[in-house]
Formats: sequence, structure tokens, C-alpha cells
Amino acid sequence: MKNILCAVWLGPAACIVLPAAWAAADHNGVPLTNLYKQSMIRTDTVKKMADDDYLALLDRAKQVLPETIENHERFELPELDILQEGKTTVFRNFIDVTDKLRRDPLHLLQFLLRELGTPGNIEGRRVVFKAKISPSTINEKIQTYTETYVICSECGLPDTKMIKEDRTLILECEACGARRSINVRKTSKADTQNVLRVGDSIEILISDVGKKGDGIGKHLDYIVVVPGTAKGNTVQVKITNMSGKTAFGIIDRTER
Repeated sequence: MKNILCAVWLGPAACIVLPAAWAAADHNGVPLTNLYKQSMIRTDTVKKMADDDYLALLDRAKQVLPETIENHERFELPELDILQEGKTTVFRNFIDVTDKLRRDPLHLLQFLLRELGTPGNIEGRRVVFKAKISPSTINEKIQTYTETYVICSECGLPDTKMIKEDRTLILECEACGARRSINVRKTSKADTQNVLRVGDSIEILISDVGKKGDGIGKHLDYIVVVPGTAKGNTVQVKITNMSGKTAFGIIDRTER
């Protein structure tokens, strides 16, 4: 059993035991132990090159990642600047909103006019509606537009664009790559013209007086209660509160 084994030193952390006869045997004049040692060194070199390639690819992948993956800031629109002037409503920072949404101002305007059931036009950086509309109503429509035409339903980010494929409008997300068709809700006249809201300004005829002396008129299918009015008066009323089909208001202007 003597001298049948020999140790081959491959490095500080590796040693292999081979038959002692290999130390004397040779291949083309090179001891077999040396050939084995060289093959192990080449194997380690190939493995190191593969590891280096992997790390290089990983660094390249990190460099091309979009910033939106690293930074998810909450999306917020500018506060709406809305002013009522006589029988018109002025949306003074309309273009600021479309810039934030990254949408064509005409596309948003057409949506608002259809939803609000009123004419209007762009004047500089503002929009003028030809009716009195409450700020809360406009804000509600802007939120609906944002959810329908801007926000990605998968990742919740606003980094999207609209594209048309055949007759279908598609919302494509530039952050996550998700795509969805845009389902536009058709607005009926009942949605826009037969609804009374807080902040609306309407003209009514006081047709009766209640037990407490408040004037009572009718608008659409709503009963409108207006303190300080007399039967037969035609008054301009601003709605201040709602309870079902009963509205409460104050006088804006009286026409006798």
C-alpha cells in the first residue's frame, strides 16, 4: 500500500489525492499530475469569466431601468381655479391642468362640454363656460376624465398615452407596458340637464309661500325653498343645500 497515493496541491483551499503512479506517468513528456492541475485551473478561469459576464449584464440592466420604477410619487392635479362671472363660469387654470395630465386641451374641453351639457370655449389659458357651474361639479368631471383617459389601471401611474387601433381607443402605459381599451360612458341629457346640485344658480318663479313665510318654486322635478321671497316673484337663486328632491337656496338677483 506504500506509495500508491500522492497529493496534488491546487491552491490554498484545494488539494486532491491521486494514485502515486500518476506522478511518474507522463503524456507527451508532461506528468499527468501537471495536466490535471492545468485542467482545473482552466475550469476555474472559465467559471470566473462567466461570473464577470453575469455581473456586467446585471450592471447594464440596472442602468437602463426607468426612473419611474424607483420613484413612485403620488399624482396630484393643481387645485382648480374657478370663478363665476355673471351667468358664465371661468376655469382660469385649465391649461395648467391639461399640462399636468399631458392631454390635448381640446380633448378635455370636449369631454367637459359633453358631460356638463353647456357650451364653452378656450380663451388663452382658461376656459369660459356659458353657464353657472359649481366648482365641485367641474372637479368631479376632471376626476372622471383622469381615471378614464390618464391613470393606468395596472400600476396606477399617469405615465400613459392614448393610441387608436382601428376604431378602438387604447390607453398604453409607458411605465409598466400595460394596455387597455378606453370605455367611454355615454352621457344622457338626464345626467346633465335634469340634475340640480349645490352651487348651481337657477331662475325660478315663486308660485307659493310656505307656513314659515318662505317662498316656494319648482325647477325640473325639484321643490326649491327660498327665504325672503313673495308669491309671484321671479328670482335668481343660488342653491345652498339639498335634501332629496328638495333644494334650499338664497337670492342672487330678483327680477320683477
